[in-house]
Amino acid sequence: MIRHSQKGNTLTFAVIAAPRASRSEIVGEHDGALKVRIAAPPVEGAANRELQRLLAKIFKLPQNAVEIVAGSNAKRKVVRIDGADAKTLEQLIFSK
Repeated sequence: MIRHSQKGNTLTFAVIAAPRASRSEIVGEHDGALKVRIAAPPVEGAANRELQRLLAKIFKLPQNAVEIVAGSNAKRKVVRIDGADAKTLEQLIFSK
């Protein structure tokens, strides 16, 4: 189960990013976080931008609704998404 918090219309949860993958995709849950493969190198914020793009696409929200609030220079990050709900997050895991 992914540890998350829902406050109103804002969802916050942990992400483990694996940059330099062949394609960007959700892998599943690992150690209480959403594991994501990112098809961008961790250079000059490219992997973070790709992570934001992927999550915005999955949650069907604009990219500016996705914010990396902690760990921008690490593989383990904390992401906050305005307009998202925990139900969609859970569906990501169960669809894998």
